[in-house]
Amino acid sequence: MTGLVLVFIADAIGSVLMYVFEKGEEGGAINTFTDALFFTTVQLLTISSQMPNPVTGPGRIVDVGLELYGLFVVTAFAGAFASFFLHVAAEKLPD
Repeated sequence: MTGLVLVFIADAIGSVLMYVFEKGEEGGAINTFTDALFFTTVQLLTISSQMPNPVTGPGRIVDVGLELYGLFVVTAFAGAFASFFLHVAAEKLPD
């Protein structure tokens, strides 16, 4: 449960930062908080996005941080989740 809460906190902080740094920038795609939330969530979960890359220096730094967070923390959380189900399945196998 702690891992899930941490992911939501990272998503919220990342969304606020992306909105502050990228809103209204020429050539950027983040104009509303909803855009920032979508971009941040997709970066955390898939390490990619259909939206253009951030155009400001601070926005790019936040983007790299989100990608690293997604790569290490979210995948570790997914691995723990998968491990739980493998353990449950292994217990049901006959000896």
